[in-house]
Amino acid sequence: MKTDKLVKTTKERITDILFYVYRIIIILLLITLCIPAINPANVSELINDNMSLFTSGIDYASLTAGIIRAVTLGWVQESSFVIIFISCMVIIFSYAGIAVNACMSLGSLKMRRLGNIVALISSVTGLAGMGGIYQAYVQLCETSKPEKVGPHFPFGFIVIVGALLIILVFSLLLLMLQPKPDADDVYELKQKYKLFLLLSPFILLTFVFSYLQLWGWRYAFYDYNAGDTLSKDNFVGFKWFTYLFQNSATRSDIVRVIRNTMAMSGLGIATSWCAMAFAIFLCEIKSLRIRRFIQTCTTIPNFISWVMVYSFAFVLFSSEGLVSNLIVRNGGTAVNFLMNGDHIWLKMLLWGMWKGIGWSAIIYIAGISGIDQQLYEAATVDGAGRFQRMWHITVPGLLPTFLVLLLMQIAGILSNGLDQYLVFRNPNNASGIEVLDLYVYRLGIGSGVIPLSTVVGMCKSLISVALLLVANRASKMIRGNSIV
Repeated sequence: MKTDKLVKTTKERITDILFYVYRIIIILLLITLCIPAINPANVSELINDNMSLFTSGIDYASLTAGIIRAVTLGWVQESSFVIIFISCMVIIFSYAGIAVNACMSLGSLKMRRLGNIVALISSVTGLAGMGGIYQAYVQLCETSKPEKVGPHFPFGFIVIVGALLIILVFSLLLLMLQPKPDADDVYELKQKYKLFLLLSPFILLTFVFSYLQLWGWRYAFYDYNAGDTLSKDNFVGFKWFTYLFQNSATRSDIVRVIRNTMAMSGLGIATSWCAMAFAIFLCEIKSLRIRRFIQTCTTIPNFISWVMVYSFAFVLFSSEGLVSNLIVRNGGTAVNFLMNGDHIWLKMLLWGMWKGIGWSAIIYIAGISGIDQQLYEAATVDGAGRFQRMWHITVPGLLPTFLVLLLMQIAGILSNGLDQYLVFRNPNNASGIEVLDLYVYRLGIGSGVIPLSTVVGMCKSLISVALLLVANRASKMIRGNSIV
């Protein structure tokens, strides 16, 4: 009895360890789906080096963009690339099955066993897809012009085949080690795992669109031009970091754009209370129909692009716009207000408030609805007027929300956005409207100085993180609660 119990306990421990390692391998395998350096389909120089396995399996046009001339001259057969495309598609489907198994491994014994079977079938399918890629590689090696085709065996092929074999072996081991589920066992997940799986797509999207982009920081250490490759030949270390501070013109530009950024963010912070005030006064309107009409009209501009906002501004304030025409009819001279660079910070602030104040007020309106109505009734009985109730009940009730949003705004003081300043920029206001995000865009896309723009973007990100930590510390000291 004791020996059987000890063996059972040992099997359970081994199974748990295998599951932990198994899940880690699955996560790493899924990450390889988006990394071009580990793309097993990159078996020829005719295939773009920056293409990932995922792109190779869903975008045939991108996969074959560089083979048109080679196929026309008869150096390669298009069927080889058709095999690569279909094989990549098969591998992607096998990845999906393996991902499903990773989710099912969190469930009951019956669900785990089914998940292992799914992983077993998926890994075999993935290996079959890898076999198709290898067959295409062999065909490319047998071409009459190998120097033109440039066949090469990708490192990612070995990595992914090894990972699929490990998953195959682990699936077999787990099927053998796991006890058979009882007849009354059901397919079930614990509540905490259900919530985690519901959250996982958003975690994945955050990783892909926020953290995976940090891989681009490597361009800051190279003399890179668009279309070049990164190698030891153009590696320059911290050259662009020192250039940022040693070059007088660059220093002058940085000082100017930081001044603009801090000024516009400062104005935004100084007027951040306007959204709360707007929400308070809006909720004081007794007519529900009028209140909804005003809220709808002030919220809609948030969903209008800045290009459309500029078009609206052009109709009103250009030299042939409505305002200029009114001035001319009254005997004045036509004025193009959009080309005037005076008070540009204030103008951008007003446009931003017009576009976003209704949307920003939503969170305060929700906060007002959560304030205990008995406080208002008690204040009314004590003789408090409308403005007294607003000042002594509504404002204190919204103050914690306001402080959190204010601290978050302080943490993002260097992030003004790009669209607004890009569309309103012209030669007359260029020096005053150019904020840090616009400067990085113009430096990288406009001037093609990609390494320097990467350095500026890196510095901005690091400073923003530092400001977030400072704001978090300040919140802890002032309010006793941290924001992160």
